[in-house]
Amino acid sequence: MGDTTTYQQTLDYLYEKLPMFSRIGAAALKPDLTNTIRLCIGLGDPQQKFKSIHIAGTNGKGSTSHMLAAACRQQGYKTGLYTSPHLVDFRERIRIDGVPVSKEWVVAFVREHKALIEEIKPSFFEITVVMAFKAFAEANVDIAIIETGLGGRLDSTNVITPLLSIITNISYDHQDLLGHTLGEIATEKAGIIKPNVPVVIGEQHDETERIFFEHSVHKRSTVYYAQTLWGMVRTGEDGNYQYYKAVHNAHREMYTVKTDLLGNYQQHNIKTVLTAAEVLTRIGFKLTMENTVASLAHVKSATGLRGRWDIVQQQPTIICDVAHNPAGLKEVLKQLESKVESIKSKDASGNSGNTIVNTHIVIGFVKDKDVAEALALFPKDATFYFCNADNPRALPAADLKAMAAQAGLQGNDYPTITAAVTAAKDAMNNDDVLLITGSFFIVGDALAMLQAETTIA
Repeated sequence: MGDTTTYQQTLDYLYEKLPMFSRIGAAALKPDLTNTIRLCIGLGDPQQKFKSIHIAGTNGKGSTSHMLAAACRQQGYKTGLYTSPHLVDFRERIRIDGVPVSKEWVVAFVREHKALIEEIKPSFFEITVVMAFKAFAEANVDIAIIETGLGGRLDSTNVITPLLSIITNISYDHQDLLGHTLGEIATEKAGIIKPNVPVVIGEQHDETERIFFEHSVHKRSTVYYAQTLWGMVRTGEDGNYQYYKAVHNAHREMYTVKTDLLGNYQQHNIKTVLTAAEVLTRIGFKLTMENTVASLAHVKSATGLRGRWDIVQQQPTIICDVAHNPAGLKEVLKQLESKVESIKSKDASGNSGNTIVNTHIVIGFVKDKDVAEALALFPKDATFYFCNADNPRALPAADLKAMAAQAGLQGNDYPTITAAVTAAKDAMNNDDVLLITGSFFIVGDALAMLQAETTIA
């Protein structure tokens, strides 16, 4: 790999040379942390050169990671953020103060460490994790927020010793890899709990609470339950923000929360973030509750978060959401129903009316999801546009259409995501709503397409 190697050539090398879970599934996973540890040693153990927060969970860990990054930035801390997968550009995975690492940095890293990569033969995810560690160490960040990729115990990120561990919630996803019960899945996620490191649990569940408690006792880690510590009431919304009243149940303090993340499900993640900020303050970080709450108003601009109830166009309304398992989709579809009803109840002048609103859904899944269970959640009166990403794991659009028909869902299949989104847009009236969902790949390609159209316009 010579000095003239381009960014795209570097990405092609990583994509083609290294096994990717996002492309081939479980075959890309390594059975332990050996490769990550060897890579870290080869790079001088960069993960030991910065303070960190470690976040796992079935849903919400991405939003929680970005909110915490915004809170730390708001209060003057140089903040690293590692998340996965990316939506449009690989560099979204590694950000410092909201800015992705440069293309030149990615090229230089791979060129400099190509021999190490060839020797260890890591997975794509393993190399991206240590790339993030190296970037954060070089930038001398004050704090890095590290999101797990899958599970926790054997996740490549689990070589750090953080200041705080966070587990957002537990629901069914990746059962073939993490377990077929909530208890088994929770055990894998609990693997990020470290000795004497406090842990925040976002949402409680009868099947998982005992597991987290036992792990925390065994590790002598203090556990904090966000759902118990905070109460929240949604007080309103407009086109750009949601509003809540948040009450600290122990201190009886009330805060007015304004957030630019529009998904109703974000209230659970906000409780987790507020709890984390309080715990971090107890262990030496200066995160005032007032500044943490203020940071929630500009999470997207501070961190670059996309794809979470992301309203990319109004009239007609186009929404992108990366929900990809039944628990996540249930929340998104509940909000979709509310959105449609709110439009129906207004006429063009904003008065009460009887507007006709058609629902359009562009959807695609990967093969290893519980697609049948997910499809059962979708509204039967919507028009569907079935598609698949250019990815070996993708469920072919024609197969998805056939499965959807059995669930009572009607629509056509399309050869590309672009074709599906174009067909949906062409069919929409001004008051209609389009939801694009099912996987990161579907949403990522759709966002890239819509962004390109906006740039051209």
